[in-house]
Amino acid sequence: MSEVYVSAAKQRALATQMEKLGVEDADLTERFILGSGAGGQKINKTASCVYLKHTPSGIELKCQRSRSREMNRFLARRELCDRLVEQIAGEKSRRRQAMEKIRRQKRRRSRRQKAKMVELKRQRGAQKQLRGRIGNNGE
Repeated sequence: MSEVYVSAAKQRALATQMEKLGVEDADLTERFILGSGAGGQKINKTASCVYLKHTPSGIELKCQRSRSREMNRFLARRELCDRLVEQIAGEKSRRRQAMEKIRRQKRRRSRRQKAKMVELKRQRGAQKQLRGRIGNNGE
């Protein structure tokens, strides 16, 4: 990997992380496909989107964060390492914490919470009713 856009220190750090996890380039299936989305004619004509599959673990991913193929290759490998660490360690990583937060936000409220919220809305509505116009016969 000879990325022009990625510093040598980041390349070394990624290489050591891949080595620790036991990821070898021979285990990776890498394809470059046409990008999609915003970017106009340039993004539709160049194959800068990187498809990466790690055969032993079965993890597949696509990366199209940048318009540069080399940068996307680096980012895809880094994402693969992050997913492997998450899979191996099973710890609450940043991604899992974010997913858990969204799940909690979408969770249904209990009857007690719902009743309390409705009561607060009624109180607020009654308070607004008291702010009626002066001089319109109490309307």
